[in-house]
Amino acid sequence: METPQIIVNIANTYINLGYWPSHFKMLSSIIIPKPNKTSYDTSKFFYSIVLLNMLEKLIEKVSGERLQFQAILNNFIYSNQLGGLKQCSTTDVSNFLTYLICSGWIKDLLMSTLVFDIAHFFPLLNY
Repeated sequence: METPQIIVNIANTYINLGYWPSHFKMLSSIIIPKPNKTSYDTSKFFYSIVLLNMLEKLIEKVSGERLQFQAILNNFIYSNQLGGLKQCSTTDVSNFLTYLICSGWIKDLLMSTLVFDIAHFFPLLNY
């Protein structure tokens, strides 16, 4: 049996039993100082990295894939919902937008698009 199938079998067992082992609930946190800081007297000058159990991460990924598949299969997700779904990236959205614009042109409609680059906007937020 290959490793991915073993992980799926483990995930199936835990899901069917309704049991989540306590060693999957434990994590390790590592604090790393940010480089080139004059003083390290406040917490904002450190990175905190959380390390989780690798098998737990794989089982969560398997469970997430299944939930997404079942949600799409049973029409629980609106067809225009694109964020956070597999094969629904920004590239897919731009392809869909191009399709809508070209469809409008075929019908002799005037189509326009306004696009904002919000990637540089978020660092300006004071949080």
